[in-house]
Amino acid sequence: MQAQDEDREPRRGRPRSAAAERAILDAVVELLEAGEPLAGLSIERIARTAGVGKATIYRRWSGKEELFVDVLRDIEPPEPKISGTAGLSDLRVMLESLRRRGLAQRTSVLLHNVFAQMKSHPKLWAEYQCTVTAPRRAAMVAAVRRAVEAGELRADLDVELMDDLFVGPMLVRTVHRPDAPLPEDLAERIIRTLVEGLAPRRAPDTTPVPARTTAPATLPSGKSAGQA
Repeated sequence: MQAQDEDREPRRGRPRSAAAERAILDAVVELLEAGEPLAGLSIERIARTAGVGKATIYRRWSGKEELFVDVLRDIEPPEPKISGTAGLSDLRVMLESLRRRGLAQRTSVLLHNVFAQMKSHPKLWAEYQCTVTAPRRAAMVAAVRRAVEAGELRADLDVELMDDLFVGPMLVRTVHRPDAPLPEDLAERIIRTLVEGLAPRRAPDTTPVPARTTAPATLPSGKSAGQA
């Protein structure tokens, strides 16, 4: 009722109602859980389910794409809190967040279906990439750069390439190999493996050093000391 009253008197610049936003997000999830496809959800249907007017939705989102991205953010695991000053420590936190999202998509039918449908809607997928994926990547590249500045990583390599090397294994397991294990220590193992390197460790050289022999002293006449 409060959300409906708010909609009857729309005014530019009015404070947003948290209750109205919550009702709208919940309405989209309710419709999706009932089996409604993304393509079939209209602003009118969402507004009716949420008990608000269309104007209430359009005051918050310019269209369905922005709204659906916020719905996905709402049902995904929350963004991780990082220090913003550390290098490998922040990178480890963000890799762990990717692992948790991968687990969530495996165990949540809703998340799995929404992601699958999003990829068949170019405009919606582009909105997600722009507003969610791109900022996450920028944050990870910044963490790699801080690790370089802190002396944790080499300074003679391309920072974005290093970021791809850290993120790549996690994306392979969470996106391309849905049957691959996602153990709790996966983020740490990825970082440790890359930092230590993939080349085989060189065994210590155990070849015995030949004993040095002392040559007999030579007298000025050319004879050795033992021949004098």
